[in-house]
Amino acid sequence: MRSVTISSTRDFVSLLSDDGMPIEQISRLVGHSGISVTELVYRKQIRPVVEDGAVAMDRLFPTTTRSAPRSGA
Repeated sequence: MRSVTISSTRDFVSLLSDDGMPIEQISRLVGHSGISVTELVYRKQIRPVVEDGAVAMDRLFPTTTRSAPRSGA
């Protein structure tokens, strides 16, 4: 049986995350019982969910030009 190094596991997690695999599936693949362990151990390798959410919100609610509030209003 071939041993797996921490570095190769981190690369594996990073590649899966970059390809869009959900953290729940990555967690199962690396043998964690839940996503909290995966998030803690591989937080630098996993694409930020917040960033993906922000991009989705930008698509749903595009920025519009608003006029500045009038003084004394």
